[in-house]
Amino acid sequence: MAAELVEAKNMVMSFRVSDLQMLLGFVGRSKSGLKHELVTRALQLVQFDCSPEVFKKIKELYETRYAKKSSEAAQPQPQQHRSPEALSIHFAYERGSSVARTSLSTPNIDYPALYGKYLNGLGRLPPKVVKPEVRLVKLPFYTTLDELLKPTELVPQNNEKLQESPCIFALTPRQVELIRNSRELQPGVKSVQVVLRICYTDTSAPQEDQYPPNIAVKVNHSYCSVPGYYPSNKPGVEPKRPCRPINLTHLMYLSAATNRITVTWGNYGKSYSVGLYLVRQMTSAELLQRLKTIGIKHPELCKALVKEKLRLDPDSEIATTGVRVSLICPLVKMRLSVPCRAETCAHLQCFDAVFYLQMNEKKPTWMCPVCDKPAPYDQLIIDGLLSKILTECEDADEIEYLVDGSWCPIRAEKERSCSPQCPILVLGPSCAGNGENGKATADVVDLTLDSSSSEEEEEEDEEEDDDDDGPQPKRRCSYEKGLVSAC
Repeated sequence: MAAELVEAKNMVMSFRVSDLQMLLGFVGRSKSGLKHELVTRALQLVQFDCSPEVFKKIKELYETRYAKKSSEAAQPQPQQHRSPEALSIHFAYERGSSVARTSLSTPNIDYPALYGKYLNGLGRLPPKVVKPEVRLVKLPFYTTLDELLKPTELVPQNNEKLQESPCIFALTPRQVELIRNSRELQPGVKSVQVVLRICYTDTSAPQEDQYPPNIAVKVNHSYCSVPGYYPSNKPGVEPKRPCRPINLTHLMYLSAATNRITVTWGNYGKSYSVGLYLVRQMTSAELLQRLKTIGIKHPELCKALVKEKLRLDPDSEIATTGVRVSLICPLVKMRLSVPCRAETCAHLQCFDAVFYLQMNEKKPTWMCPVCDKPAPYDQLIIDGLLSKILTECEDADEIEYLVDGSWCPIRAEKERSCSPQCPILVLGPSCAGNGENGKATADVVDLTLDSSSSEEEEEEDEEEDDDDDGPQPKRRCSYEKGLVSAC
């Protein structure tokens, strides 16, 4: 059966418009449209509804056409003749993808779907030239289910600044079912989506999403919303636009019908490529659960890392006996709940995974809030040792790791200053004058008083002295310097 399907597809791909119209009319389907639309309908017929009668009709049309060519070739005048093998084009569905790709005489070369000229601007590789493919970076919040169209270059058709590049494709029944049965992230937004991604045409490394100037995306007969610019508060700084996958699902035909996508873009010298993907969009809660499942680092491994950080360096003259780590998240200034950091970070300080994922869900930057270096999702780990410390130490906001891997809490300064035992300086008996009954008394000075308050008291005493009549003798301390004792 599989061999018959391939044979039928090869024959259909070699049909002319009249042959395609006869085949579609035979099964009662629409015969109107351009050739690439007729080809798409005929191929879908072969793929999903190829009965013995349909296969017989395809074979009959094919034989009729080449029988006519053979009779023409028998005439005295030389006519160019191609064998059916040379004219046949292999058609394949990659990984369940509904986008047709043709493989011509040169092996290992992929061409854009449905004849390059009908893609009108989605560039076609020249024959016998193998180019490395453009790759897009993986996005944590999107899981790719199918690749509907590989990244394909947008090729300008003329010298105009504003270009249009159309693309036509259809979904398979399985893909339609996946979209219909997926849950809603919010009203009208399914978790399984068809998204358009655009990037620079650069094969040296995986590319991040990047929109061309003046971008507009039209799906069938409606324009799709594209993320706008972030407002800039700084003078002279151009506003930035968040370049993300563009969700096309709500404007598509969720059936066997073909969908037409037209990308309008500004041609200003830079080259861009577009790709279509069937994806499942994830939430920050789902990524957090996945991180808790596979991303927790064992407490003993974290303890070994602490020892490594505090290990004595023989070349250094300074010995580090401990390192302080805050239990407060630097992002939201709240106590950590899920301590997290990137495996590539050199510090022991953590941030809260919950808030970090939520912030990157709204505005993806994936930068560590501690060292301001890249902290991508696949590099995140949950610190098992600090998670344990958070459950055992609830009355402190900071701890100190020691050289042996142990830790101790660090109390706040206010707690220490409010302790009942205040430092007191007591002047010995010989430092004070004689009190009543000739007994020696000691002067007590509270060292917790501010210097400002003592200065104010001295100023008040001076004012009182000015109010008295007559000169007053200056006060002198009667104690000797070497006899001051502190308790």
